[in-house]
Parts: sequence; structure tokens; C-alpha cells
Amino acid sequence: MKRIILITGGARSGKSSHAEKLALSLSPNPVYLATARIWDEEFRQRVIRHQQRRGPEWTNIEEEKQLSRHQLSGRTVLIDCVTLWCTNFFFDVNADTDSALEAAKEEFDRFTKQDATFIFVTNEIGMGATSDNEIQRKFTDMQGWMNQYIAEHANEVWLMVSGIEVKVK
Repeated sequence: MKRIILITGGARSGKSSHAEKLALSLSPNPVYLATARIWDEEFRQRVIRHQQRRGPEWTNIEEEKQLSRHQLSGRTVLIDCVTLWCTNFFFDVNADTDSALEAAKEEFDRFTKQDATFIFVTNEIGMGATSDNEIQRKFTDMQGWMNQYIAEHANEVWLMVSGIEVKVK
């Protein structure tokens, strides 16, 4: 039976660690679907730290945008993270918020048609001050709308605060 779980929160709130523990509690061999593009050495090191946390029980897939290319019915799939995934759509269409959002929604719908347990990790980036940078404001809007879209379709939504999970839905 299909199940969608969204885990959101700020940077270093414990989102990924919580999602990994949840995935392992639901399956002995979950899938880790990583959406990051590596853009510099510091970010490469972050990715390596994430990878080193995971053991051999994980099936690791790197996929920047087309999640639905992977047939994962019957599996528990951790998608980390929606923010990086949305970034890929956003910059591939030159910061056209509407086009990026529509493409991400369509891909989300295609991907989640599968009968699987999906655990989406995302950042809650709109809780701070409004940026003076137009591109950042546009991305914050797009990301916030995508988070709302996923939350609307989710069976459960969790907010991570200082390593503590708070049930939202």
C-alpha cells in the first residue's frame, strides 16, 4: 500500500538522520534516492559524510531529477532531499518559478504512482527573513509551494526541531 511521509525542518535539525532511522524501521533494505548535484568540494564532502552513515543494507541511487525512472514498487524509499531536487529543476529553467514548480509536481505525481513507501526529506527555508536577493526569493516561493504540494499528498508530515520530531499531520 502506497504511503507518503514528509520530514521537514531547518538546516541541521536532524531531518536526514530521523528519515534514515524511520526507513530502517520500515524495511531491512531501504532505498536511498539522493538528488544532489555536486557543485564544489565542500558540498562533495557533505555528500560523502551522508554516504558514510549508511551501511550495506541500503540500495543507493543517485538521481538529480527523474525519480520516476526508477521502479521501486514494494520498497521503502528515502528521497533526500526535495530542496536539492527542486534546485535542479529551478536552475535548469533559468529560475522560472512556474515552469520549475510545474515540472517538479508532474515528476512527483509520476514517481508516487508506484505502490511504495516514500519518505521525502525537505528543508523549511521560508521561516526566516525575506531575502534581498530576487533569485533566492523566487526559489523560496517555489520550494514552499512544492513542500505544500507534497504535504497535501502525504499521509504523515513531521517537523524536526533540534533533533526532536514534532508530528504535524
